[in-house]
Amino acid sequence: MTLLAVGLSHRTAPVRVLERAAVSGDEAGKLLDELLRCPNVSEAVLLATCNRVEVYAVVEAFHGGLADVSGVLARQAGTDVGQLSAHLYVHYAARAVEHLFRVASGLDSMVVGEAQILGQLRSAYGEADRAGTVGKVLHELVQQALRVGKRVHSETGIDHAGASLVTEALADAAAVLGTLSGRRALIVGSGAMGGLAAAHLRRAGVAEIVVANRTPANGQRLADNIAAEGVPARATGLTELDVELATADVVFACTGATEVVIDAGMLAGASRDIVLCDLGLPRDIDPAAAEVPGVRVVDLESLQVRLSDAEAGADTRLATELVAEEVRAYLAAQRSAAVTPTVTALRRRAAEVVDAELLRLSSRLPELAPEVRDELSQTVRRVVDKLLHTPTVRVKQLASAPGGADYADALRELFALDPQAAAAVGAMDPFIHSVQFGQSEQDGDIR
Repeated sequence: MTLLAVGLSHRTAPVRVLERAAVSGDEAGKLLDELLRCPNVSEAVLLATCNRVEVYAVVEAFHGGLADVSGVLARQAGTDVGQLSAHLYVHYAARAVEHLFRVASGLDSMVVGEAQILGQLRSAYGEADRAGTVGKVLHELVQQALRVGKRVHSETGIDHAGASLVTEALADAAAVLGTLSGRRALIVGSGAMGGLAAAHLRRAGVAEIVVANRTPANGQRLADNIAAEGVPARATGLTELDVELATADVVFACTGATEVVIDAGMLAGASRDIVLCDLGLPRDIDPAAAEVPGVRVVDLESLQVRLSDAEAGADTRLATELVAEEVRAYLAAQRSAAVTPTVTALRRRAAEVVDAELLRLSSRLPELAPEVRDELSQTVRRVVDKLLHTPTVRVKQLASAPGGADYADALRELFALDPQAAAAVGAMDPFIHSVQFGQSEQDGDIR
């Protein structure tokens, strides 16, 4: 079995393509079910954010698994695999592990080091767990990725001042308006992004925040939280957007809707310069809004252009080194675990030989006193254990290096162990992984 990562992100696809492939909250379960029904897929996790859609899967065969996962993503995007493939990246085996660890650490984010990805990955795992598409391999891999992400954020300064797409978008808005202090803000959508925007707007000193949301109770809840922090706030419905837009200075939109919620016609009554920040995927604001006089749009496309040339600093380099260290340790543990079934089968075989010989001794020397028989049995077992100890410990150490699977093969050949028996031991042992991470750590990605 093989670990496979297939997806598209801000690094490989323009926003218009990401919009088509975007996965809303109520679609995630359906896609996970579709993935698990594919003939080559046995486990799957779907990670969908405002700038990436990617699948981590345990597959029976690389080519078959790639075809299955790519087909699901293409259907989601409403296109064929041939057209979507130009924007897909594919990582397998060791490179898939490395990619997930980089994603969890914020190294693959549009805003390098942003910490929101950890929560998004945790949510993606939870969704897959509820859908029944997570098995032992992806459970352990994702939990390890979350641990690595936490380590990178705690041991480096990669998430300086909590930078995120929200802070970058609002920074652009402040640059256009001169300052956000004393301004009137409108938040469209009361989800996690909306809550984060509210926190940053409050710290920026805005005079008032209005929350517009499709579900009144959710919008009111966010408005109440904002007011409790000392900033005047109220909630309204999406039907009142044109009225609220007429007096807003800065608008932040991220609703998860499949259609635009703010069109150019709603801005006709705007009496002042206004900045619209759109982090929705698909977008929440009609691109034509940028053509309205006095309107400036900050969206994923403009942020993608501005942030693509961000220079890697010392913290990013340190984070990259930590990820590489964690990948090496994870793969070494996987390779060492892979030889365990063979070691267990060898010890079981040795125990069977000892039992058979002691039984033969009993039949030949029935007159042996019980205490002598027990001492002989313990002596023989100690001798066998001592003889096996060094080679079995050493083979696990050797197996942790690249190409270590060869040592398990040599052990099975030298002691004439049945490969099926070793596999059966691995299946019974809850600590043995069923996935083999490729023949080479260097040959694990396709782009």
